[in-house]
Amino acid sequence: MKEANFSVVVPATTANLGPGFDSIGLALALYMTVDVEPSETWGVHYDGDEYGNLPTGENNLIVQTIQEVAARYDKQVSPHSLWVHSDIPLGKGLGSSATAIAAGIEIANQLAGLELPPVEKVRIGSELEGHADNVSAALLGGVTISYYVGDSIDIVHIREPEMGAVILVPPEALRTEESRGLLPGQLPHAEATLGSAASSVMAAAIARDDWETAGKMMEQDIFHEPYRKHLFPDFEEIRSAAKQFGAYGMTISGAGPSIFVAVKLGEEAKIAEQLMEKFPYYKGLAVQPSSDGAVVR
Repeated sequence: MKEANFSVVVPATTANLGPGFDSIGLALALYMTVDVEPSETWGVHYDGDEYGNLPTGENNLIVQTIQEVAARYDKQVSPHSLWVHSDIPLGKGLGSSATAIAAGIEIANQLAGLELPPVEKVRIGSELEGHADNVSAALLGGVTISYYVGDSIDIVHIREPEMGAVILVPPEALRTEESRGLLPGQLPHAEATLGSAASSVMAAAIARDDWETAGKMMEQDIFHEPYRKHLFPDFEEIRSAAKQFGAYGMTISGAGPSIFVAVKLGEEAKIAEQLMEKFPYYKGLAVQPSSDGAVVR
């Protein structure tokens, strides 16, 4: 077992990008940093008030992940203090739970000397998270397109997508469980076929850095947007305005409650300011993709 002081840095993520439901993720240049120090007991210390209600002992998600990953390989790790600083809004559709899981996997890998290959980290993270979209992007960076079933996962990784993004963050958080409860149990075959086609074209366009086409396909989602968009004040008005301001496309970030707007690289700050001025209910974050996933420093 490794006893050392080190830090793990993990990016925020947005998932789905519209029709890529539970399969496509994008890492964003907003980060959570976890400083790891030996201690007599497990303790998690958060900067700022936003994370103040999270557990700070062994029931914390990062600690639970560390212990779960180590146990899978018949390893034990001694208690550590985790000092967490995060730029990622909590409960706002930017993968905060996946970021915690990714951090736990990297910390366990270091402390237990597991030397896990990237695909194994993603497989474990997908199992713990329940789907692969956010956690694969958090671990690998860039855009990830994943097929995850059972204990098997296949991933296409696009490290450096050429685009920018605006995240419109509302003042209130939304539990993922509540948002998922709005989805239907099944869709008609013909409708699902259209959704699959939109997802396929979007994934191919992203791989070619054709964000004009990708943005168009983002807005053809039938898997979740029609059932969730009523939760977002001025949703259709924001979509129309974003297009007027030159955006590629707009959709819901993950399960919500934030909105993801894909824009030309370098125009994210301008469009964020324009959208905030027109829709002051939301806070606009101008971000770019993070080509790096979770890293140990």
